[in-house]
Amino acid sequence: MKASAKAVSICILLECLTVIRASPVEAVKPNNTEITPNVHYIQILCGRDDPQGMPGTPGIDGRDGEPGMLGEKGELGIQGLKGDRGEQGPAGGGVTYIRWGKTSCPSVSGTLLLYHGIAAGSWYAHVGGGANYLCMPHNPQYGAFQAGVQGTSPIYGTEYQPYGGPLGSHDHNVPCAVCYASTRVSLLMLPARVECPTSWTREYTGYLMSNYFANNHHRTMYECVDQSPDRIPGSAPSTDGAVFYHVEAACNGLPCGPYDPQKELTCAVCTK
Repeated sequence: MKASAKAVSICILLECLTVIRASPVEAVKPNNTEITPNVHYIQILCGRDDPQGMPGTPGIDGRDGEPGMLGEKGELGIQGLKGDRGEQGPAGGGVTYIRWGKTSCPSVSGTLLLYHGIAAGSWYAHVGGGANYLCMPHNPQYGAFQAGVQGTSPIYGTEYQPYGGPLGSHDHNVPCAVCYASTRVSLLMLPARVECPTSWTREYTGYLMSNYFANNHHRTMYECVDQSPDRIPGSAPSTDGAVFYHVEAACNGLPCGPYDPQKELTCAVCTK
């Protein structure tokens, strides 16, 4: 009867002889007369590595995993450097002005005609009333009114009274045009000049005009009347009303040298 071996230790060394020694097993003879221990050895020769085989076929892609949890918000980074200044955009708002003596607006980029009308103001000899001139539209609209002429504050058309000055059109009534400079926001009426300041847009040039200074005439505003004035058709007969006279400099406080009392003062209307 062969005895079974039970391995008690295994030692493996690369490129060396590995010996597994079995534990002794007793062989039992009849009558227990003799016990002979049997020792069995198993020798395993470790071989060298075989050459590497061909790569296997790649496996299929696995399924996408589920998204992970949202991480915590990071700290605010440091402020970046200031960028370059951008180009200036178009000006907003616009500005309006009256072109006295014309029925149209000048051919200047961004300038539009709102309406044209009739220059008007208080009677030249009235003590009361308004001191300014208005550009009255051709198509007035009325609200509630009291029937009849109340005679409280009448307003009249305006006549040219150049008296031989460069403007001409004596006794004719004055038209006007209300203009809108859509790309500019500032307005300047510059007396005694026909050129505008640097970087300003010249809308038109003309002559400085106002009411007469004596003979019961009363103060009014100074206005810049276009140098090439139009006239309202059929208005040649003198009816007075409000009036426009040329303005000249007096050598009293204004230095004569640059100013000349014998020359009509010019003007320019400028926008920016």
